[in-house]
Amino acid sequence: MLAAEGGGQGGMWAAIEHNPTFIVANLVVSAVVVTIIIERTAFQLSRYRVNSKEFFAAIKKLVAAGNVDRAIKLCDGNDYPILQLVKAGLTHASKGADEIDAALSEKLSELKPQAEKRIGALWSLANIATLIGLIGTVFGLINTFAALAAQGLSQADKQRMLSNGIAEAMYNTAFGLGIAVICMIAHVLLHTRAKNIQHDLESTTERVFNLLTISSKSSY
Repeated sequence: MLAAEGGGQGGMWAAIEHNPTFIVANLVVSAVVVTIIIERTAFQLSRYRVNSKEFFAAIKKLVAAGNVDRAIKLCDGNDYPILQLVKAGLTHASKGADEIDAALSEKLSELKPQAEKRIGALWSLANIATLIGLIGTVFGLINTFAALAAQGLSQADKQRMLSNGIAEAMYNTAFGLGIAVICMIAHVLLHTRAKNIQHDLESTTERVFNLLTISSKSSY
C-alpha cells in the first residue's frame, strides 16, 4: 500500500526510511523465526521418516529367529533416532532386564529433547515481536505529535505528518503481530509433531524392552 500526500512518500518503505529501528529489529526477529521453522521442519521430516512399526516388525522377526547380530547391523544402516534407540536395546540383549531397561531409558532421555529442541523459542519470539511492534508504535506516535507541535506548519503539512506518523506506527504494530501469528502457528504444528515423535519413541522403547525380556526368558 502506498500513500502519497503533499509530495511525501508513504508506505512501509517510507516508514523504514524515516524510523527504521523497530522495523529492522523485527526483521531480525523474523529472520530468526524463519530459520528455526525451516531447520525444525527439515529435522523432523528427515530424521523421523522411518515407520517405527514396520521397522520394529522386521527387528522382531530377526530377534525371534535368534539373529540379534543381524538386527544390530540393520540398525547400523542409518543414524535415524528410532534405529539408535532399538540398537541401544539390542546391544544389551544378552544382559538382564534391568540393564536393558537402563540402556533404553538412557538413549530415550537423549533422543526426546532433540525432537522439541528450539520449538519453545518460537513462543518467546512471538511475544518479542509483538512488544517490539508496540514499542515502535508508541515511539512513532510520540515523535509525530512532537513534530506537530512545531511552529509555522501549515494545515496541509500537519495533516501529511499526522497521516505518515500514524501509518508508521500502524506498520510497526502490523509487522509485529504478523510475525507473532506465524510463530504461534508454527509452534502449534511443530510442537504437536514433536509430541507425536516423543510418543513414538516411548512406544518403541516399550516394544523393544518387552521383546528382549520375553525373548531372553523363552531362551531358558
